[in-house]
Amino acid sequence: MIKIEYPSYQYRIRNENGRDFIFDIVRKQWVTLTPEEWVRQNFIQYLLLQKGYPPALIAVEKEIKLGELTKRCDIVIYNTSALPELIVECKAMEVEITTKTIDQILRYNISLPVRYLIVTNGAYCFGYKRTEKGIQPISEIPGYKS
Repeated sequence: MIKIEYPSYQYRIRNENGRDFIFDIVRKQWVTLTPEEWVRQNFIQYLLLQKGYPPALIAVEKEIKLGELTKRCDIVIYNTSALPELIVECKAMEVEITTKTIDQILRYNISLPVRYLIVTNGAYCFGYKRTEKGIQPISEIPGYKS
C-alpha cells in the first residue's frame, strides 16, 4: 500500500439547484461533486502539488475502447512524448479496493498500455509497475521527473 499525504487545497465548490459541483482545473469545467469525484479531485491535486505533474500532461476521464465497449479511465498521465505513462482508477471512499478493482485497471491497460497502474479510494492506494517480469507492486508513486 502507498501512503498518500494529500495537500491542502482550496477547492472551488458551488451549489446549483440542490446539487454540488466542483471545478476541475484539469478539464477546466464544473463537474458534479460525487464521492468518487471528490477522491479524483484530491488525487489530481496530489499529482500536481506533491508529485509535480504539469496539468497539460494529465487527462481526466479519458475514453478508451475495450473491444466493443467504451470505458473511461479516471486519470491518465502522459509523458513529454505524449505517450501514456500512468493510469489511476479512483473509487469512492466507501468502496473497498478488491481484486475486481485491480482487474478493472488491468483491462484498461490492455487498451491503453502504461508503465504504472494506480488504484485508490482516497483512504487506500495501491500501485503497480509493469516490468519484464510482469506486474510488480510499488511503494511510491513516481514523480514527474522520475
